[in-house]
Amino acid sequence: MGSLSRLDLSVVLHQKKGKRMMKPLLSSSTCFLFFFFLVVSFWCSQSIIAQKAATDPSEVRALNTIFQQWDTHTWNISGEPCSGFALSQSDSVLEDPSNNPAIRCDCSFRNNTLCHITSLTVYALDKRGVIPEELLDLPYLTFLSISHNDLSGPIPKELGSLKELYYFFVRGCADCVYRLPLEFGRNINSCGLGGEIPSTFANLVQLRNVWASDNAFTSKIPEFVGNNWTKLTSLQFIKISRRFQGNSFEGPIPSSFANLTSLNSLRISDIYNGSSSLDFVRNLKNLTDLVLRNALLTGVLPSYIIELQSLQKLDLSFNNFIGSIPSNIFTMGSLRHLFLGNNSLSGAIPGQKSEALQTIDLSYNLLSGNLPSWVNSGLQLNLVGNNISLNSLNIWRLPGLECLQRSFPCNQDAPRYAKFSIKCGGSQIISNGIEFEADDRPLGAATYVVNGARNWAVSNVGLFADRQNEQYEENTLAQVRGTNTPELYHSSRLSPGSLRYYGLGLENGLYTVNLFFAETGFPDRSSQSWKSLARRVFDVYILGTRKLRDFDISKEAGGVERAITKNFTVNVTENRLEIHLFWAGKGTYCTPEQGYYGPSISAISVVPYFISTAMGSKEKNWTKLIVVLTVSVVVLVSILIFSIFHLKRKKQDDEEVLLDLCPRLITFRYSELKAATEDFISSNKLGEGGFGDVFKV
Repeated sequence: MGSLSRLDLSVVLHQKKGKRMMKPLLSSSTCFLFFFFLVVSFWCSQSIIAQKAATDPSEVRALNTIFQQWDTHTWNISGEPCSGFALSQSDSVLEDPSNNPAIRCDCSFRNNTLCHITSLTVYALDKRGVIPEELLDLPYLTFLSISHNDLSGPIPKELGSLKELYYFFVRGCADCVYRLPLEFGRNINSCGLGGEIPSTFANLVQLRNVWASDNAFTSKIPEFVGNNWTKLTSLQFIKISRRFQGNSFEGPIPSSFANLTSLNSLRISDIYNGSSSLDFVRNLKNLTDLVLRNALLTGVLPSYIIELQSLQKLDLSFNNFIGSIPSNIFTMGSLRHLFLGNNSLSGAIPGQKSEALQTIDLSYNLLSGNLPSWVNSGLQLNLVGNNISLNSLNIWRLPGLECLQRSFPCNQDAPRYAKFSIKCGGSQIISNGIEFEADDRPLGAATYVVNGARNWAVSNVGLFADRQNEQYEENTLAQVRGTNTPELYHSSRLSPGSLRYYGLGLENGLYTVNLFFAETGFPDRSSQSWKSLARRVFDVYILGTRKLRDFDISKEAGGVERAITKNFTVNVTENRLEIHLFWAGKGTYCTPEQGYYGPSISAISVVPYFISTAMGSKEKNWTKLIVVLTVSVVVLVSILIFSIFHLKRKKQDDEEVLLDLCPRLITFRYSELKAATEDFISSNKLGEGGFGDVFKV
């Protein structure tokens, strides 16, 4: 049945005053029934056409061979592939987890009698093996997604002959090292590419999407990226996208990027050896997401950023910007997340802020002055490492911030502490005789927390990109091996960017820093699951010195859910200690889920490598109290013993003095008296006295 371009079901004619109005030709209920009849008739006609059409036999054989190689039992190889959901042109059908694996067909060939497979999805089914060459027998493919499986080996170069292929997703393969032929692809996804980007890639002028994160690209970003790849698009993000994160690109960023005017997402990080300016950004008016983090950007922040009126996220952190912050950036109506930390920005914080801007990172700059009136505890605001003026009138709005300014003044003049232990992301626990204090207060994209005793603190900066549920702690019940206290690893802190722990008011001297790690975020490689392909990679700095580079917890520990402790000896000279966990854009990005990456740590313990004399330390106070009590008891007991001995001695001496003052008495035994008186014979009796008879002897 042909389509109807116009259907007039009723007519209403307004006539001059006094004239009657013409009634509708059809009632509303009749209209509904008639429209319903048309829809049903159209659907039935399409079903009849589809039933008459059949899938190209060569494509049926190729599809069945592919699924047999991948051991896909859920696929019915005996039925007609291009039927049912395969005829739907809705993207939601391909994205439905219950319809996986899935195909989409076009049955408009040969007068609606022949169907060709145009889309193929085998997503996250833990399929193992290689990418089959039988895909070449599906020449009408426009969409191919085999992401998040455990595939290995090279991508067949012959796939470049699939002229219709616009979207090819193969993220999450174990060893997909390949070089794309000139004819191949409109998309480059992250999958183990390495070396320089070949100059022949300049001919890939039809590229719609480039995700080059987590590869080993080196050398400079070619100029042809901006000159030739001007049609970049991304179906997954449903926006034009360009990402170069986690590589080893050398600067500067090509000025030709100014030609990529269709971009609405640009992410470049971790450039080395070559500074850049922001001039190329000026013409990118469609940007909603601009991340140029740790990219060696220099100069002042340009005021023309406000011309990017669709911008929602701006991350220029870890660069070399100087000067003041343009006040109009804070009043951009669309901007929601602003990260300007770790630069050399100076001056005051802008006095006005839009309601939309709720996440602000200005940490580690040279900002000074008072807090603006818009500052409140409900914002995600990080001002650690500046020179902000704080007094009794405004300090309550950001409690503890005075301890984390550039001078770190808390307890500095009279160091009170010589050790601390923290249970990162969890409750208090005792492990191997060490009491780990609770660190269970929530963190966010730009937050800090100072503990009650003000002897340690934590600061976090970063927003998990492309993640629906922001989560900065991870909890598990896994029985972590290699430790006597698995509970120590049941929680951990996570960060998508920069996570710092501080020891405050420490006595200067050598310390041993113990960092406790265990990977509990994804399964072991032995599970043969695509999720086990995840890699968490980050750096660790202590007091500004990098101690661990490209640290991979599971690799170092020999597998997941295994405890590993890293120990370092450091010299504290300014009464404070800083432990910095930093994500440099490396490791997997969306495994086991979208936006899952960055540092993780379970616990920290710092102990002195010397005999501490710090006053006021909790442990020192107990030691001193015990010593004082012990000495006091010993002295009191000694005095008591001496007193008792002295009194007894004095009593004996007094008795001897009394005896010396009186005549000495002569005493006799009874037998001697009896013999002397001849047994008390009466002839010897002299008389009677006061004590009885008196005898002569």
